[in-house]
Amino acid sequence: MTDAVASQEALKALRAQIDGLDEQLLTLINQRAACAQQVADVKQAEAGDAAVFYRPEREAQVLRSLIERNHGPLSHDKVALIFRQIMSACLALEAPMKVAYLGPEGTFTQQATLKHFGDAVNGQPHVTVDDVFREVAAENCHYGVVPVENSTEGVVSHTLDNFLTSSLLICGECELKVQQHFMAASSDRSIKRIYAHQQTFGQCRRWLDVHYPDAERIVTSSNGAAAKQAKDDPEAGAIAAEVAANLYGLTVIARQIEDLSDNTTRFLVVGREPVGPSGSDKTSIMISTHNRPGALFRVLEPFHRHEISMTSIETRPSKQGMWSYVFFIDFDGHSSDPKIRQLLNDVDQDVLEIKVLGSYPRALKVS
Repeated sequence: MTDAVASQEALKALRAQIDGLDEQLLTLINQRAACAQQVADVKQAEAGDAAVFYRPEREAQVLRSLIERNHGPLSHDKVALIFRQIMSACLALEAPMKVAYLGPEGTFTQQATLKHFGDAVNGQPHVTVDDVFREVAAENCHYGVVPVENSTEGVVSHTLDNFLTSSLLICGECELKVQQHFMAASSDRSIKRIYAHQQTFGQCRRWLDVHYPDAERIVTSSNGAAAKQAKDDPEAGAIAAEVAANLYGLTVIARQIEDLSDNTTRFLVVGREPVGPSGSDKTSIMISTHNRPGALFRVLEPFHRHEISMTSIETRPSKQGMWSYVFFIDFDGHSSDPKIRQLLNDVDQDVLEIKVLGSYPRALKVS
């Protein structure tokens, strides 16, 4: 037998093995889907219309467990992606889920929505962050996804401000590495205007100053909206994700123009129901303090005393009086933990008001 014939025989055997494995996988995936349908039936029988089908803490536990047991050759992020899509498809059999996000189509928020919920979710684009909160509060959508923080430009103030009046809870978070691309309807036209979200202009400031120092910079509600406007403006460019270029028929002129290569945006998932502990959680709170010396120290001291790690602290005007502020604090742990309950009780002794915005699974970090 020649080497060529032996190679063909080996390939034939391997392909047959793959075909057999694919058949097994198909059978097992459908068995999983059937189990998911049975779970839905049990929940429906117990709770009727009040049944909760999506459990963020359960999904986080499953993904973490799979990653811990993964020994390759598939990377952890590929394993997480595959099983996220399987869980998304199975959940759609239980109850089709509608998720509002900051639109239009082609935004990074849409990408974060699909990363967190999988492709089987019914995404609903909305013009503003306010609209996303409103749709979820009105029960027109099960959840909403909004940007809250960028590693380069900092907090998205408008998202935090919505928590001042909203009763919605934070149910999850998602981190997305952001790659900004410059695009236009044509590559051979002079660019007089550039459309982008305000934070995007900040993330790409150095590149813009070098390549388009004289172009007018027009702020839009999202990068998807920027691409949509550039589509109809022959003298304009936009900064957005590559998916937006494909969606609106734009030509990508320059890729990855962000000033920092590790540019990452954090998104929040908002909903109406509290989330149980997953074993690796964060809690977000909003605090209004007395206007007196040492007020902030009294807020922070219990975190040091209870050895609770804070991951973020932001200040926003309370909108209830001149020079009145509230603090938004993220920290490790779940509000149901005895240690966290004691912390919250201690903080409450020295503030005007404390509002728990939600406890939720930490964003899955894989490589």
